[in-house]
Amino acid sequence: MSAATTHDPAHDHAHDHSHHEQAWIWKYVFSTDHKTIGIQYAITGLLFLLFGFFLMLLMRWSIAYPGVAVPGVEVIRSIPGVGFIFQEMFGRWLNADGSLNGELYNMLGAMHGTIMVFFGIVPLGFAGFVNFVMPLQIGTIDMAFPKLNMLSYWFFFISCVMMVVSFFIGTGPVQTGWTMYSPLASTTSIGVTNVWNHGHTWWLLAMVFNISASLLGSVNVVTTVINLRARGMSWMRMPFFCWAMFIVGFLLLLAFPPLEVAALLQLSDRVFGSSFFLPTGLMEGGRHLDISGGGSPLLYQHLFWFLAHPEVYVLILPAFAILSDVIPNNARRPLWGYKMMVYALLTLAFLSFLVWAHHMYLTGMGTMMSTYFQITTVLISVPSVILLTCLMISLWGGSIRFNTQMLFGSAFLPMFGIGGLTGLPLAFSFIDLALHDTYYVIGHFHYVVAPGTIFALFAGVYHWFPKATGRFMNDKLGKLHFWPSLIGMNLIFAPMFIQGMAGFHRRWYDGGKYFEQTAGFQNWSTTLTHKIGAFFGLNIPDNMLSLNIVMTFGAIVLALGQVPFIYNFWVSIKCGEKVKSDNPWDATTLEWATPTPPPHGNFVFDVNAHRGPYEYSAPSHPTDFFPQWETEHGKPKPDGSDASAKTGHAHAAHH
Repeated sequence: MSAATTHDPAHDHAHDHSHHEQAWIWKYVFSTDHKTIGIQYAITGLLFLLFGFFLMLLMRWSIAYPGVAVPGVEVIRSIPGVGFIFQEMFGRWLNADGSLNGELYNMLGAMHGTIMVFFGIVPLGFAGFVNFVMPLQIGTIDMAFPKLNMLSYWFFFISCVMMVVSFFIGTGPVQTGWTMYSPLASTTSIGVTNVWNHGHTWWLLAMVFNISASLLGSVNVVTTVINLRARGMSWMRMPFFCWAMFIVGFLLLLAFPPLEVAALLQLSDRVFGSSFFLPTGLMEGGRHLDISGGGSPLLYQHLFWFLAHPEVYVLILPAFAILSDVIPNNARRPLWGYKMMVYALLTLAFLSFLVWAHHMYLTGMGTMMSTYFQITTVLISVPSVILLTCLMISLWGGSIRFNTQMLFGSAFLPMFGIGGLTGLPLAFSFIDLALHDTYYVIGHFHYVVAPGTIFALFAGVYHWFPKATGRFMNDKLGKLHFWPSLIGMNLIFAPMFIQGMAGFHRRWYDGGKYFEQTAGFQNWSTTLTHKIGAFFGLNIPDNMLSLNIVMTFGAIVLALGQVPFIYNFWVSIKCGEKVKSDNPWDATTLEWATPTPPPHGNFVFDVNAHRGPYEYSAPSHPTDFFPQWETEHGKPKPDGSDASAKTGHAHAAHH
């Protein structure tokens, strides 16, 4: 299939917008420009990642120090305005002594999972980066449907408001886990007659708007990649970033509708008294519930996990997309196995729809069916390994620049590897039956998405920040961000594997304090923790509870590590070092051919992709990179300029 040639009018389009200035509200708030919408998604996603991280800190305190008041509660309550908000969101659920209880812990757990996945990683990793970067990389002027793109963000924003509102209403936010399983979710606080006073209602409505936003965005991405590629941008000249985001768009289109339907049906159970997921004979507190019955709780699980396992790859693939730019650029080597990675990507996308029920081994699945899902789960690890291996081989023989984005990118490789390897045992039902709902599963998943995906997202922020703002983020502060993040992540998640295999359950708000046979277990890790604590004069017990303290300490280290990033991000927007060229990283893909920051319409010349996206260390070129937009060395470009001039400065005259 030949690439669509949409850039004949691109030059005129860009200049049509250079003679008038849009009003501020249309330029920065209700914008239809893909770059502004990408930045809106990215900043909103970063804020919700911070919010979800704060919820985790509260949980970790309760696990390490059950029955002990949360530090700083009284100080926060004394601050005008802030104290009122904290009291309404969290304070009214705390014990009288300021410590957490099981009810609040369940709220924090459910909302932490929901916010980090649906309101943090996906908006930043997919919507933020794909909106800003993808149209630039394929050489087009905007997304296929700009107004639909704007509507997508504002649907998402409405869902964010609704989810936050759920903290303030009568029952508080949901406390039935981020999976929201029926019948528990549909019957909790069933005596509350005002449905608008129930957190479950707000959670479901927020998810309906969130999913609708994702569907609008994914339609736009798929259509844009198919129809709006620049002249010469054939499928196999397209950057792997665009391939990965194209596939993520398809995953969202096919997998999200079942969850939206499940949310609407569960909302009907809550609001209208239906029983899509509520079985006959359901009892609570020794009495039969007044429901019509006849529903299937397993139907909800099937609908949820049919989305939620492709959703795992919606979280992971943007990370691979970002690193397919960051690693070759900073290793100064071509992306090794580009076509193999594309085919692995397509295979992974197909298989992701065939593995969902490995989350449901505990539901009484027969041996024949569980064998099928065990086989598909093992098979899907193969394309994942191919993607990871190709990125690792791309480093071989490179002249590596260890800037901040490369540190995060290279750290992703072993961290994601740990997450993947620890997931393989869970593919087998006889192992999963023992480890299900333990901290082993939490450790596995978080190694994939925390030091895995989130590290890659940080790499992307540092990499494309100069193109978005015209300024660099401070590299020293970036490294001060990286090292505590790496140490803190491993201190949090590595001990989870030990606790999980010892039988620690993920929903013990007291960290297992009252389960003496499990908590009293000792091994080398607990003894080491005890001795290190004794060295510093701390009385840390020599049992499994000691690892709770280690993980909470890791969470504090991780929190401190984010302070340099927050300062660096906001200060660098106005005060960072200015870029000296449009291509400060000497990169090869088309987004670096635009002025910095890119104007409305993006390009100031007719774009033509002359070669593949990863021509680094090309022997036929005088520099160590050969950009896609540059014609053969020594021959004039279409605009008449000398192609042998350094491409990084090609558009300096336009500033």
